[in-house]
Amino acid sequence: MPRTTGDPAIAEAPAAQEAPASPEAAVAPDAAAASEVELLIGGMTCASCAARVEKKLNRMDGVTASVNYATEKAKVSRPADVSVADLIAVVERTGYTAREPEPPRPAPEEPGATLENTGPDSYRQRLTVSALLTVPVILMSMVPALQFDSWQWLALTLAAPVVVWGGWPFHRAAFTNARHGAATMDTLVSMGTLAAFGWSLWALFLGDAGMSGMRDGFSFTVSRGESASQIYLEVASGVVTFILLGRHLEARAKRRAGDALRALMELGVKDVGVLRDGREVRVPVGELAVGDRFVVRPGEKIATDGTVVEGASAVDAALLTGESAPVDVSVGDAVTGATVNAGGRLVVEATRVGEDTRLARMAKLVEEAQNGKAEVQRLADRISAVFVPVVIVLAVATFGAWLGVTDDTAAAFTAAVAVLIIACPCALGLATPTALMVGTGRGAQLGILIKGPEVLESTRRVDTVLLDKTGTVTTGRMTLQGVYAADGVDEGTLLRLAGAVEHASEHPVARAVAAGAEERAGRLPAVEDFANVPGKGVRGRVEGHDVAVGRLAENTAALPPELARAAEKAEREGRTAVVVGWDGWARGVLAVADTVKESSAEAVRSLRALGLTPILLTGDNRRVAEAVAHSVGIDRVIAEVLPEDKVEAVRRLRREGRSVAVVGDGVNDAAALATADLGLAMGTGTDAAIEASDLTLVRGDLRVAADAIRLSRRTLAVIKGNLVWAFGYNVAALPLAAAGLLNPMIAGAAMAFSSVFVVTNSLRLRTFR
Repeated sequence: MPRTTGDPAIAEAPAAQEAPASPEAAVAPDAAAASEVELLIGGMTCASCAARVEKKLNRMDGVTASVNYATEKAKVSRPADVSVADLIAVVERTGYTAREPEPPRPAPEEPGATLENTGPDSYRQRLTVSALLTVPVILMSMVPALQFDSWQWLALTLAAPVVVWGGWPFHRAAFTNARHGAATMDTLVSMGTLAAFGWSLWALFLGDAGMSGMRDGFSFTVSRGESASQIYLEVASGVVTFILLGRHLEARAKRRAGDALRALMELGVKDVGVLRDGREVRVPVGELAVGDRFVVRPGEKIATDGTVVEGASAVDAALLTGESAPVDVSVGDAVTGATVNAGGRLVVEATRVGEDTRLARMAKLVEEAQNGKAEVQRLADRISAVFVPVVIVLAVATFGAWLGVTDDTAAAFTAAVAVLIIACPCALGLATPTALMVGTGRGAQLGILIKGPEVLESTRRVDTVLLDKTGTVTTGRMTLQGVYAADGVDEGTLLRLAGAVEHASEHPVARAVAAGAEERAGRLPAVEDFANVPGKGVRGRVEGHDVAVGRLAENTAALPPELARAAEKAEREGRTAVVVGWDGWARGVLAVADTVKESSAEAVRSLRALGLTPILLTGDNRRVAEAVAHSVGIDRVIAEVLPEDKVEAVRRLRREGRSVAVVGDGVNDAAALATADLGLAMGTGTDAAIEASDLTLVRGDLRVAADAIRLSRRTLAVIKGNLVWAFGYNVAALPLAAAGLLNPMIAGAAMAFSSVFVVTNSLRLRTFR
């Protein structure tokens, strides 16, 4: 009884299996070129520092560098004749430190950790001491009732340690930058606070401010007064304290922004029970090698990617992929490191260790995305690079203008100091990377890997999404979905005989029939004289019957009317009709089809809610494709296309003015994924598809595609909101300071909290659901 393999639904079935649902395929291999190196940059205190380091590195022949202030890392592409030592030397000559990252470890160094330690030189300690000393200085300066005789000398005694010791990190950085002919945010802070403190010293020792009985007042704006009796100790100490507070909060927020990536890395286990000569030996996970067999008890994490060689259990991957339901595994199934064994005892053979594991690759992709820069951030970097010199010029111009108009040196000085202190390029430098850190980290927790910041712009523009059928909308596995027995034929017998013959075949349809028969009818009998007739079907002798299974009966009479109607109905519904006969007669029809994923219909509705038009794209025949499309709510189908035709379908839609996303999982989708405006690869697919995509969906659930686009759009919106705030703050604050409408201390507080606002705004992405 021949089976016709010319039917595209059957002919494509082997291709449909090209995307094994193995978890280790969820992340593409690290394809970074050998000429790329990552450096940890130390000593950066603001965005203009990062801009300086980047500029110096890019001046080297053949070197392309991108420096990220938030992550404190530089990603450098270099020619063969430029060594890492050469790169480090350039950074050090610029006034900063650089080193290569240490090998991955369970608790990696955290961005911003240099700002948030407990050593004697930490910002936290300086902040605590400075705040305790500054509060009485500010109270005495602002409240005349607290100004006893000679109060100004007590204020000087309290303010001096704050300005000198508390502000030492700013003075040191400003001096280092000055030696290299550069100016950064620290230059503005140092100049402003030292100028205020120096003026106060002059007024106290050489002017009238040191006289007993001197009284002072506080104004939120620049007030005119006698130069020789004006002191600014509360400005000098207050600004230092506010900026220390801002740096401290900024460091904490930056650490929280990187929490997701650190949590991802810390999912790994520390040690593992390896089987050596039949005995279980606990060894550090770093000593695990490919081929080692290790034991995983109930409740333990699986140490590394591997294959189950003994036992059966359920594996909980929620911490890694966000998938809530545990997955059953048994001998021969692949398991992923850092997932939790929720059931019985397993013995696993390691297939990937160290940086080759799925967890390490996920972390690498997230880290690379966090180190990238969106186009809007490059604009902010260019502004930050020239911002500080412009502010210094503006402060000098403000001093000259006030002096010329009012002839009041004190007022002119106050306005100039306010201009120096109010400027905040740090907010510009933090706007994009902090949002990207939180967004990509949250995505990793939900099983969404965003490859880079440029992907975010693509998600905003996309209006059409092409969905591959096999493995994306459907499971990619043929299953037995219908059994039609002829009159007088027992259904169990039909399944046992058909399943026995098909069990000996490797064809996807045969495997579906055999699996379905075994599930419904129990243990299958043995087959004798098995024969596979190419293009026609299979035959064999089972329990004394000559059984044939295929499309048309080679040695049987015509199908009875009820079976013909069943076959026609199956074909009409997009299923493959398989005829079963024995002893010369057709006995039944089996309907086989690729199963639609339960979540696909909901996913299509979610995509439509985002304003996207879904289109089913498949190499399968049109009848099958339309049946699948109808079942999930898709109106348009592009069917019977080869891989190169999929690329042309993308190009044709783009010529129509559409911005196209493609969701796929197989090798035959890779070219279309790379051609599309936005490529989304199912994590259960092939490495080729994942490598060609912009977003990787770790779970094989189409609903995550909608989540990925929503998260990307939300992240982009936060970035733009941050930049609007950062630009708007400077555009509004600098003229106010120059006009004398801001007291320098108020300016210092506003400057410090502008950066904190940007980072805190980015942290809202942690609540994305």
